[in-house]
Amino acid sequence: MRYAIPIVVLLVLIGFLAIGLKHDPREIPSPLVGKPMPAFSLTSLDGSQPLTQADLQGRPLLVNFFASWCAGCQVEHPVLMKLSREYQVEIVGLDYKDTRQDAEQWLQRHGNPYRSVIADPAGQAGLDWGVYGVPETYVIAADGTVLYKHIGPVTIEAWRSKIAPLLQAPGAGS
Repeated sequence: MRYAIPIVVLLVLIGFLAIGLKHDPREIPSPLVGKPMPAFSLTSLDGSQPLTQADLQGRPLLVNFFASWCAGCQVEHPVLMKLSREYQVEIVGLDYKDTRQDAEQWLQRHGNPYRSVIADPAGQAGLDWGVYGVPETYVIAADGTVLYKHIGPVTIEAWRSKIAPLLQAPGAGS
């Protein structure tokens, strides 16, 4: 009896670990899915104009949180360039906790797949969106509803299996 309680506790812990190992860590559910994107008012990266969530509505698109200091962003950037160029995917970049100068230099060096780049130097919009870390990409319907959250670098496989079907779905808009 003395050893029964620790053995039961150990078996319960092993059960929880086994269940947890079956889940993809990039599949963290977002409370935003199915809801309107969070409100924000930030300036464009070049500082020329203020942008709000209303400016992103009207067509389905991707909102990609990135930063010049982000290693995963360097991995996904060629994929974003391909999506923008070959598939004409509309992508809006949210430059997260970065300086304007670093972000502009990074985009000049690697190319700019974004229709607009919004500066979030303090990371407040990232908090409102529930960003864990960059890169993170959100699929947004034409009416501003968040359809999906992708954590980590976007890959061609993720594009084909998860993101493209959502952008092409009837509920995404035109």
